Amino acid sequence: MMDEVEGNGGTIRVNEMEQLLGVPVVPISASKNEGIGELVDHALHVARYQEPPVCQDFCAADAHGGAVHRCLHGIMALVGDHAERAGIPVRFAASKLAEGDALVLEKLALDDNERQMLGHIVRQLEEERGLDRAAAIADMRFAFIGKVCDECVVRPRESREHARSMALDRLLTGTFTAIPAFVAIMALVFWLTFNVVGAWLSEMLDAGIGWLTDVVANALAAAQVNEVLQSLVIDGVFNGVGSVVGFLPTIVTLFFFLSLLEDSGYMARVAFVMDKLLRKIGLSGRSIVPMLVGFGCTVPAVMAARTLPSERDRKMTIMLTPFMSCSAKLPIYAFFTAAFFPATGAVVMVGLYFGGIAVGVLAALALRRSLFSGEAVPFVMELPNYRMPSARNVGQLLWEKAKDFLERAFTIIFLATIVIWFLQTFDFGLNVVADSADSMLAVAAGWISPVFAPLGFDDWRISTALVTGVMAKESVVSTLSILFGSTASLVAALTPLAALGLLVFCLLYTPCVAAIASVRRELGGRWALAMVFGQFAVAWLAALAVRGAGLAMELPAGEAWSVAVGAAVAVAVALVLRRMARRRRAGAGGCGGGCAGGCAGCSATTCAGCAQEGESRPKPPDAETLAESRR
Repeated sequence: MMDEVEGNGGTIRVNEMEQLLGVPVVPISASKNEGIGELVDHALHVARYQEPPVCQDFCAADAHGGAVHRCLHGIMALVGDHAERAGIPVRFAASKLAEGDALVLEKLALDDNERQMLGHIVRQLEEERGLDRAAAIADMRFAFIGKVCDECVVRPRESREHARSMALDRLLTGTFTAIPAFVAIMALVFWLTFNVVGAWLSEMLDAGIGWLTDVVANALAAAQVNEVLQSLVIDGVFNGVGSVVGFLPTIVTLFFFLSLLEDSGYMARVAFVMDKLLRKIGLSGRSIVPMLVGFGCTVPAVMAARTLPSERDRKMTIMLTPFMSCSAKLPIYAFFTAAFFPATGAVVMVGLYFGGIAVGVLAALALRRSLFSGEAVPFVMELPNYRMPSARNVGQLLWEKAKDFLERAFTIIFLATIVIWFLQTFDFGLNVVADSADSMLAVAAGWISPVFAPLGFDDWRISTALVTGVMAKESVVSTLSILFGSTASLVAALTPLAALGLLVFCLLYTPCVAAIASVRRELGGRWALAMVFGQFAVAWLAALAVRGAGLAMELPAGEAWSVAVGAAVAVAVALVLRRMARRRRAGAGGCGGGCAGGCAGCSATTCAGCAQEGESRPKPPDAETLAESRR
């Protein structure tokens, strides 16, 4: 962002910074494409000639009598030959040993005398500085950073953009206004997408596709083409692929608004605002970035989790990301809301998106208490100034999304529509069937339809659509269009309650094959299988809950009240039993706080409570031992 620095009256003395850091320094402005070529040239030059950095004495910035300087040089003299044998730069090895890095200590293979001498050197540092080892090293490094900034950076004045950003942040990141503002902004985006701009553009494109379908149908009939081939072209290709392509304007419109939010700097605020909430479920604000990417596509979201520094956070984020509603599900939502909920489409859409987030939160709480116990790593990020979105960046994102959608429509979905048309047109004797209920597809889908009977959509055609949705979520719409033939037939086959349950199921059930493959590549086959069957079970239970709640609302008042009371009693009993189990564990021994003074009050060498849990833990040290270890 050198353009912003210079625009606000600041600058950076590049030559002086290069001398102080010992590495090439290249100022760039990514948004204006300035300095990128020079940066690439420097990177290629350093890589080609393997030029190491010029070693700098960071300890020169030590303003406390050179304590860190003497410590590091003492360690360098002690471990120089070990570092050379291990292939580790001696200065690096010394600084890591001063910090207490166990991996480097293991690599160097010091003997007992050398380890004792190392401990003496570090203790001398801590006594001179009055800080522990890590804080002393960090203080030295920040002192050097301050020195570099003082000598090389000419501070810019506060810009109008920064002042404006501070004013906006009082509303958009305020304690009581941040979450309502986020909900309101997303609701406005969905309303504009599905009720105003996107809906109008989709209607125009649907009209164009319908006109083209009629023209081709009349041409094929006039040419007296075989009726089966006519059915393939019209009922298979045009009806299947065309029904998906008709939602292209909706997807492009949604990502237009999302790219405006991203490029303006608001999405960074979302990560900041969500950090406190995510920390309550065991994740840090860093995890919000892959999850936000998951609203576009699960595959890059899973890959984006590689940047998380904690293996625990990375696995947990990858397992939760598929609960976020990806853009491939948008055609399903738009198709069903237009057919069953035309007056409340935006409300249903917002409910689905936030419903996916809510289920992800519940899954995170369950994972935190089972597979991923512990705390998330701290989260620090820079909030950029709000700025006008770049037309080039927005246009590039829209082009990439449109291209990706069309490629999927004319490859995976095109092949799927042809296969579905073939299976629902012929029986096992390859005879053309008069009724698709007698086709190969109906017989095969009938085997899995009973699984969805409790959910209210056991029609074999819907089961088929859900299976094809595992290949690509957009295939659900194309399959339903082929099998039902018209929206009116679908509306006749489903009640609004069953349609809502089906929407919830599509929101949560097993992601597409590409997402499964990406999870397998990142975490392994067992995690991928756990995600496949786990999400299917969660989706089935959520759809069942929606149906049960809907049926309860339609019951007479007395029966509905009985159902509500029964559910409340069941929840209360479960909570009481859980609390009683906790108290039994706590009273069994010192680790739960049942003995006086905690574990330190136990007289046995092994805590009784821990032993009952099948573990064997030594008795914690007393106060005198702790004080000696601190010294």
